[in-house]
This record gives sequence, C-alpha cells and structure tokens, in this order.
Amino acid sequence: MDDLLHPITPERFFAEFHGRKPLHIPAAEGAPKRSILDWATFNDLLNQPSIWTAQSLKLVRNTDPVAPELYCRSVQTQSGSAFRPDPAKVALFVAEGASLIAGDVQDLTAPLAALSSVLGHAFAASVGANIYCSFKGVQAFGAHFDLSDVLAVQAEGEKTWRLYENRADSPVEMPADVGDVRRWFEQTRGRLQAEITMRPGDVLYLPRGWYHDALAQDGASLHVTFALASLHGRIIFDLLEQAAMQDPAFRAYLPPAAKDGGRALQQHLTQLGQRLAQLAASPAFRDEVAMTQERLTPRMHRFALPQQTSLTRYKPGVARAPAYVGPVAHAMHWALSQHVFVLENLIAQFDFVAEADIRAAVEQAEALGAVQRL
Repeated sequence: MDDLLHPITPERFFAEFHGRKPLHIPAAEGAPKRSILDWATFNDLLNQPSIWTAQSLKLVRNTDPVAPELYCRSVQTQSGSAFRPDPAKVALFVAEGASLIAGDVQDLTAPLAALSSVLGHAFAASVGANIYCSFKGVQAFGAHFDLSDVLAVQAEGEKTWRLYENRADSPVEMPADVGDVRRWFEQTRGRLQAEITMRPGDVLYLPRGWYHDALAQDGASLHVTFALASLHGRIIFDLLEQAAMQDPAFRAYLPPAAKDGGRALQQHLTQLGQRLAQLAASPAFRDEVAMTQERLTPRMHRFALPQQTSLTRYKPGVARAPAYVGPVAHAMHWALSQHVFVLENLIAQFDFVAEADIRAAVEQAEALGAVQRL
C-alpha cells in the first residue's frame, strides 16, 4: 500500500479520499508500480488459451460487446468439451481495433496476486482484477459507474479518463427499469468535471458510483483495474438471521394481527426488535462480521515444489490455556481439543481467522505451557 499510494500515506488516503472522492497519483520517476504488468507478460497470458473462457476473455468494439460465438469455438480436452476463445479470431478483432478485457486475473501472476492480497486486507474486500487492452481512439465503454470502489494502475501506454460531476449514492445493483442503460448513464452523468491522463505507473482511485469513461490516446494502452467489493449492510440480514434463529424467541409463532386490536402483535414485534438490536451490538456478532470479512481475501500460497511444506505439530500441555477472545477463539478451542494438531492445518482450516492472529495465539499458548511442540 505504501508503494501503491506514494506519496499519499495510507492513513491520509483512508481519512480524506476513501469513499469520498477520486484520487489521481502520478508515478514518480522509476516507480515500481508499472512492474505489475507489461506487454510481454500480457502476451504470455494470452498465449495460454486453455486458461481462458468466453466469460473471462471478452472483446468490445465501439462500446458494443462482441458475441462470444464470433470469437470462441468448442474444443475437446481431456476433461471434456469446452467453449474457449480462438486466438486467431481474437487477434483479428484486435487488429480491427476491438478492446480486449481479460477478467479474473488477480491470481494469474505473482505481482497481481500479491497486490490483490494487500488490497483485500486493507479494504476488507473481495478483490477482482481485470486487464484492459485498448487502442487509440477506440472506446470500450461509455460513461458509467461501478458497483465497487476501483483502483486502476496504468501499465503501458496512455489513457485519458473523464470524470463527471454526478455520483450514484452507494449503488449495490445497476438500474433495471430505465430502458436504454447507456442513454440513461449519459443523461445522468452530469457535466465533465476532470480529464486525467494516465501514464505508466499512475494510479487512479474512484469511489463506487462515480461516473466516468476512458479512452486510449496515442497507440495502445494497457491497464489493470482492481475492483474492491467490501461488505455492506445487506450482509447483516443474512448473518442476523443465522444468529437469531438460535434464539427460541425468533422461532415462536407470531400472534394473530387481529388479537387484542393488534397490540399483541405490536408488543411481540417490539420485543423481537429489541433482541435484534442487542444481538447486533454484541461482541459475538461483531466477530461474525469480522470472520466474514476475513473470508473475502483468500490466503496466498505459492508452491515451490519439489520442496514440501514443513509441518509444525503440537500437543496440549499441562498448563491452562489463556482465555482467547475474538475470532481466534474458534481456532484455539478446536486446537486445544485435539490430541495433536498441525499449525499449518489449523491455519488452512480456519480461513476465516487472520493467520497472524492464529500464529500469535499458538505462540502465546506455547510460551505459557498450554501447548507443547513435538
């Protein structure tokens, strides 16, 4: 995060810009941000046709999506039939100026995976990365807004982003009742507010809902967009339902609406509302939300075969374990109930608990004699 935002500190970013307003950070001379992607790496990815599908590799020409049937074909593989982009057909569309969008690339290279992991933890968000390859004067998308915060990193070439004055208020889905969505975007975007030319290494942050479009300038442009989908209030309903149904009060029948002039039902609903408020304010429910956030960012693991992962085994010790609080208590309760447990298995199994918290808890238990390394 320090390298990505420099010279803006993460503290200043979250205090002044996050969720509030756009931020353009020009690259300093020799900045490492460009190294997350270059033309050679992108070509290497495209030259692996077996990793792409019609959903992950898309073509757009003059703001109109190209139908997958025009550039994909059915192929037979050892796993069965598949519908994949045909490299020769894709190349023809690109030669005619079509933009190429490679989606879900957040795990395809080590730099992309590392930055995605950092962003996921910093924003408590699910991170998806797309690569956009476009050419001079050809626009892939008209004015629009996104349903998540966006961080764009320019990798090669230049691209001009136009930001408009209007912003949708915390959108969670695209409008479904406006008819022609593209025309609706154009009518609601407002006046042009700023034009930003992105050069290699530049970073642009846009809060969700901010109207924008982009156009490649001289030659070809390559940039990576990270979509940062944090949890919002809707998740509370799912988690509250799971927690509330453990309380018999929420499994009880509701009084008939006509009973006692409706007063019985009103009183019952009021009591349930009070119980919900108490539940939502409890530390246990806060931990449930924290564990749900942790699951948004998959654990990074890089193979280094033939070297195998070293396993660290423990057994319960003679001393009493400390009283753990928060999500890590779930992991340690399970570990201390085992005759023998493996630290690496504990980390993998409890993927909703921060790895650093698990390691710290085990180290504390070992120092106190509550567990013993084998």
